Amino acid sequence: MIQVLSLLGVQRKWFEARLNLKSERGATAVEYGIMVALIAAVIIAAVVFLGQRTSSTFSCTASVISSKNANC
Repeated sequence: MIQVLSLLGVQRKWFEARLNLKSERGATAVEYGIMVALIAAVIIAAVVFLGQRTSSTFSCTASVISSKNANC
């Protein structure tokens, strides 16, 4: 009887290893959430940086057009 239980335990371990039942491959929702947060932070930083530069460029262009002066 003990040999049968031992054999079943070995067989179970073999099936788990063979079928990869306890695999933790792939990304979880938490990992996807972290990736989304990092991507959002990069986008926000880019918009803030480029937004300030774009605003100053348009202001310079508007002042040149209104005063007909080539200097910014």
